[in-house]
Amino acid sequence: MDNVIAFLKSAYTKLVNINDTPQKISLGMGLGVFLGIFPGVGPIAAAVLSAALRVNIAAALLGSLLTNTWLSVAIFIPAVKAGAAMAGTDWQTVKENWAAFTATHNWFELFKSSALEIAAPVAAGYFLVSLSLGIIAYLMTLAVIKGTRYERKDPDRRG
Repeated sequence: MDNVIAFLKSAYTKLVNINDTPQKISLGMGLGVFLGIFPGVGPIAAAVLSAALRVNIAAALLGSLLTNTWLSVAIFIPAVKAGAAMAGTDWQTVKENWAAFTATHNWFELFKSSALEIAAPVAAGYFLVSLSLGIIAYLMTLAVIKGTRYERKDPDRRG
């Protein structure tokens, strides 16, 4: 547990000390969180896309690494529920069909219409949840960086 706390403190310190605008750092973090959660993409996509969009690459990599894989698994059920709601289908049916689909690992089945009915809600749900968490990460990072930098400029203003 001490290692996790030390890692998070180190990540925080590195994030607020990046020499870039708060907006570019926050956009990088939000993009990294979005790409870290969305299955099939991660740090490489975060680095490439953040460079293309001219946002902070280090923040994008940090966001992606903090959320990559473990959070994708943790938000599977909310993603399936959101995707099924958008598709107007029962989420438990989508979940069961997805489990059966992934158990066979036959990705050619993905191109059949029945498999698209399974994969589309899951992908849409992950997109919606990843986007939402990316926006939250952007807003939180922006607030933390601006607050930290404001305190540094005027230490007498602390409450």
